[in-house]
Amino acid sequence: MALSKTAHIVTAYGEELDQLADELARMGGLVETQLETAIAAIVRRDSTLVQAVRDREKQVNQMQVDVEKRVLRLFALRQPLATDLRMTISALKISTDLERVGDLAKNIAYRAKDLSEYPALALIDRVERLGAIVIKQLHEVLDALSSFEIEPAIRVWRTDDEVDERYNALVREMLVSMGENSGLVEPGVHILFVAKNLERIGDHATNIAEALHFMVTATPLEADSPPPA
Repeated sequence: MALSKTAHIVTAYGEELDQLADELARMGGLVETQLETAIAAIVRRDSTLVQAVRDREKQVNQMQVDVEKRVLRLFALRQPLATDLRMTISALKISTDLERVGDLAKNIAYRAKDLSEYPALALIDRVERLGAIVIKQLHEVLDALSSFEIEPAIRVWRTDDEVDERYNALVREMLVSMGENSGLVEPGVHILFVAKNLERIGDHATNIAEALHFMVTATPLEADSPPPA
């Protein structure tokens, strides 16, 4: 991925933008793996996977700090304008969203230990499907960020309604099951917590899509935003 899409008189400036982009790409890869592991921990009720998620979360946090430092350095030394300014600000926003996804993935993984104390729930397949959609969202928007392509980012942004619909359906089913069987109340609370965190991760994926759209087009991503020519 290259943020420096235009030539710069100061070669080092372009190199710094590229280093910032590489840092975002590595951060995104870590977060994606973290989320996949967290969902696997829930579906399998495998608390042994939690430590791997925690370790990556610490790495993600440090990378977010490193991105902030790079951005501050760019502002202090290069005073970016126009396209470069959009790229720098958007990179900072994207790193913040990725850091939040890492936090939410860690929170999801922590529930694996609680769920391991109960029999497998029938609705766990709904959680797995919701997780698969959110992982796909994150993967596609990170690919779009790496390639600087807007159309995939717009598609991700428009799948947010599907995530919300599946989340709401899962919540309704879980609440009905809890009402019919009091033994499902405690494990059901953990499932509702996981589902809410997955829905929030979907929101962060759409935030990244919006930031990428603004980075490239200098316009906000809205419902009637056409794909670029």
